[in-house]
Amino acid sequence: MSTNKPGHESSPLRPNRRGFLAASAVAAAAGAASIAAPGTAFADTADFTKGWPSGPGQPIRPQAPDRELLEILQRLDRDRIRATVAKLTTFGTRHTLSSQTDPQRGIGAARDWILAQLQEIAGTSQGRMTAAAQSYLQPVASRVPTPTVITNLVATLAGSTSPERVYVVSGHYDSRVSDIMDFTSDAPGADDDATGVAVVLEMARVMATHRPKATIVFAAVAGEEQGLYGAAHMAQLFKAAGTDVQGMFTNDIVGSSRADDGTRDPHTLRLFSEGVPTTETPAQTAVRQAVGSEADSPSRQLARFVTSVANNSATGMTVRVIYRRDRYLRGGDHIPFLQQGFPAGRFTEPHENFAHQHQDTRVENGVQFGDLIEFCEFDYVQRVARVDAAAIWSLATGPGTPKNALLLDAKLGNTTTVTWQRGTEPDLAGYEVVWREATEPDWTHGVWAGDVTSFTVNLAKDNVFFGVRAVDRTGHRSPVAFPTPSP
Repeated sequence: MSTNKPGHESSPLRPNRRGFLAASAVAAAAGAASIAAPGTAFADTADFTKGWPSGPGQPIRPQAPDRELLEILQRLDRDRIRATVAKLTTFGTRHTLSSQTDPQRGIGAARDWILAQLQEIAGTSQGRMTAAAQSYLQPVASRVPTPTVITNLVATLAGSTSPERVYVVSGHYDSRVSDIMDFTSDAPGADDDATGVAVVLEMARVMATHRPKATIVFAAVAGEEQGLYGAAHMAQLFKAAGTDVQGMFTNDIVGSSRADDGTRDPHTLRLFSEGVPTTETPAQTAVRQAVGSEADSPSRQLARFVTSVANNSATGMTVRVIYRRDRYLRGGDHIPFLQQGFPAGRFTEPHENFAHQHQDTRVENGVQFGDLIEFCEFDYVQRVARVDAAAIWSLATGPGTPKNALLLDAKLGNTTTVTWQRGTEPDLAGYEVVWREATEPDWTHGVWAGDVTSFTVNLAKDNVFFGVRAVDRTGHRSPVAFPTPSP
């Protein structure tokens, strides 16, 4: 009996060793021989039978960036990012309620400039990218005193082989001062959130000439400060159209590593990630609590994927996952996507500097206040863009997250069977079943299952958490799907 693992021609199991492949999966595992070694997730020297106390398996290692991703990361330009932030601060205020017709000042002028940038970028894509304004009339609300047009600017880079699978990355281009209803005072909004918009525009510029397998949507949204309105409209459109949004990230306040006390953390980026899904029913939550999977929502698996592909020397950053939907008393544009059932997270700097955020532009005792470009660190913002690019590109060039994953729990026993639905990607190689101890924050071990839809591991489901992820023929992995208990 033999099986193959990614990056190895063959790894025979000795007859006297305890096997752990399900009988139904042994023959199919041979298809793994075509997977290239550079992307393998398993340590090359791992022994199938000498894993860790829970049983057999191989240690998981991060997914290394491939040559195309390294090229993308190298092309993300610090000076272009700075120029975008600088330009956005020249519109005086970008408050959602400010002028939409003045060609120099207000959110309308900013809107037109961003759209022109995206259209110019799309022109380099040989027709693969389109850019458009997405507008709707927001009715009167607590922070919207009169009906107001809210416009998102959206560039869509169509996937080459799986265009129906979509990943979204955004920043919001509206700004504010301390008084949320003051739409006339200067609100340069450099850090919050011209930096996020600059990251999105620079990613769009670099990726426009590439061909991801899945579709990537680059968005600059409005209405965030008034109530996340632009993002909510976009998420609702995706939901109504039945779009398969498998991941969304918002970049909001990503311009500085400096805290209020002056300390810096220049190589850390926070990623806020929801636990129990917003859309889950009480019955689903009861099942989740019964099996202890509160930390295994699709958004948490998305966050774990980010740490796998972005915590490396190529980005120069460490992503610190915060197991929380967002910060206290505040929220970001990922929340409307969560409310529609899409996996989503928020990238934000390690420490917010409240001495400058949302403050009126002024000078007191020689100290400047306001959300000014002088307080942004563009080497840091460039590294944020690299994290985003590593995450989005790895998602869009890898296979989709497995669907309908189930853990069969109708029978007692010391083995565990996981099933799932096979994906439709033309370069799909097969699947890995992964696991971790209940006290571990991330997946630690796994086994190559092959191109199958059912797999049995010789480990007790009582002791560890299980998941399944897809692998393509070049070694790219998908985020992990957490299986629902099912007979």
